[in-house]
Amino acid sequence: MSVNSGDTAWILVSSALVMLMTPGLALFYGGMVRRKNVIHTIMMSFAVLALVSLLWVLYGYSLGFGPDVGSIIGNLEFVGLSGVGLAPSAYASTVPHLAFMMFQAMFAIITVALITGAVVERIKFSALLVFGALWMTLIYAPVAHWVWGGGWLGNLGILDFAGGTVVHINAGVSALALVMLLRSRKGFLKVPMEPHNTPMVMLGAALLWFGWFGFNAGSSLAADGLAASAFAATNTAAAAAAFTWILLSWRQRRPTLIGAATGAVAGLVAITPAAGFVIPIAGIPIGIGAAVVCYYTLLFMKTKLHFDDSLDVFAVHGVGGIFGALATGIFAAASLTDGGLLTGNGMQFLKQIVGVAAVGGFAFVGSWLIGKLVDVTIGLRVSETEETVGLDISEHSERAYGGF
Repeated sequence: MSVNSGDTAWILVSSALVMLMTPGLALFYGGMVRRKNVIHTIMMSFAVLALVSLLWVLYGYSLGFGPDVGSIIGNLEFVGLSGVGLAPSAYASTVPHLAFMMFQAMFAIITVALITGAVVERIKFSALLVFGALWMTLIYAPVAHWVWGGGWLGNLGILDFAGGTVVHINAGVSALALVMLLRSRKGFLKVPMEPHNTPMVMLGAALLWFGWFGFNAGSSLAADGLAASAFAATNTAAAAAAFTWILLSWRQRRPTLIGAATGAVAGLVAITPAAGFVIPIAGIPIGIGAAVVCYYTLLFMKTKLHFDDSLDVFAVHGVGGIFGALATGIFAAASLTDGGLLTGNGMQFLKQIVGVAAVGGFAFVGSWLIGKLVDVTIGLRVSETEETVGLDISEHSERAYGGF
């Protein structure tokens, strides 16, 4: 194994692109909350960027990608990046081990940050930090090992090119559990809770779309044809989902910018597990299907269940990730894998179901237990007065518009 300069350059650029997704997510989420909660919403993503970066190099990478222990978790051989150096590793044979470690760090960061959108405008900042640290350690690292680090799901043969299960199902289902613990915002469905800055939402979505090319195409771990195929499939699915969401919302009321942005994200989520396993044109049915499934799930949860997943993390990332994982088992190309349901390999579809059930069940139960532990110790939710005043002032003594 020797370092290839082209592959190394691509993985470093991809890592930077994925890093940019976290501030992009902060803007995407920040624009959708009320102006009294903008700082708090953006701060959660930015703080997660710092927190998980530190935990990942201290021990998180070792748990996720260290030598296997019982197909469940990595051992502590790589603690403090011991043994993670300039030579390639078993995970990526043409790039430095450090480059692969940093690429995976960015995935861990964005996954924790995704959860915050479900609980904005009511969660304590301190509680979010404690929950995030515990969740990365006890939920994200094991799941990453199961799928990518030599664990049992990877050995079973489930397909997850860039994080449909590890990132999106994991975060989306965990968000659902946390919302159940926190309950609805004060005045939910009774007082207006309109997004305060729609252009900010669009900017955030554009940065997410841009960064997603590193997320998916970078997961080829080489500057090669597979990266190009994943890149094309990613853009195709995002475009198909965005345009489908526009048509769906037009049928209901009027096409909205936030709807178009949400649709694009749903398409990006769904293509993530499939990007390197399907031909690019498959991005069209995957994107269309993701938009339809996520759109109607979102409506059902809001209008029928009256469920306050504030920024629709479960509907977009949880459901979108589930759809994408299953679609991978349907559209997987025989030229890139052993094929999927459409090419006669029905067993792959069954393996995808196992992956969805295992990660979804583990994430929900584990996140509920972690959330409950945080709640009974330091408390998850701000007081009613603090919620009324707004978390920018009560939690950070800042205003998004107007200074201190």
